[in-house]
Amino acid sequence: MFPEDALLPISALQHLLFCPRQCALIHLERLWAENSLTREGKHLHEKPDHGRPETREGSRIARGLMLCSLELGLCGKADVVEFHRPSDNNSPVPFPVEYKRGKPKKDGSDLVQLCAQALCLEEMLGVAVPVGALFYGKIRRRVDVAFDQALRQLTLQTIGRLHAMIASGRTPAAMYDPHKCDNCSLRFLCLPIAGSKIASRYFQRAMAGAATDEPPEGE
Repeated sequence: MFPEDALLPISALQHLLFCPRQCALIHLERLWAENSLTREGKHLHEKPDHGRPETREGSRIARGLMLCSLELGLCGKADVVEFHRPSDNNSPVPFPVEYKRGKPKKDGSDLVQLCAQALCLEEMLGVAVPVGALFYGKIRRRVDVAFDQALRQLTLQTIGRLHAMIASGRTPAAMYDPHKCDNCSLRFLCLPIAGSKIASRYFQRAMAGAATDEPPEGE
């Protein structure tokens, strides 16, 4: 069990899988910057974060629901949790819905963030949460997510990695990836260098040349 002052944000799991350095800059070094994409994301979250609860077709809809797991060491906020009443009139089944600005990602980071919300709900409410959904603003539709054993295992592994990285206090080195870095709001705080492998080789050879009083060869 984790003490309350050691709880980490659920959203950090998505940051970690997307880019470990981004995660460390935000959650270790407390750095943040806005760009047009992050502002679009904030706008998309306005209704689910601040809207009022409502009942629709027999389901109770909660918005901006605070979540916590002392067992996993996580806390955060679910954009939307729908409580669906089953046909047998048993207790309502929570159905978390996370809003995302873009479209489905290949790295599984959104899936892990949503699954972590489900794990928190299971601990808090003592009920099974088998499925949820991701709503993507770019395609304007939901994508259902089943919380199967493989996804749960990946989520638990990622939670362990997150706690280990935060405990280490170390920020990973910058590595340039055009598919991630070019649109990242932290780009000019992170300062990834295109062609960093070439620069690294040149630096190593320059240092070796300095040690022998010989100039490095050109790349």
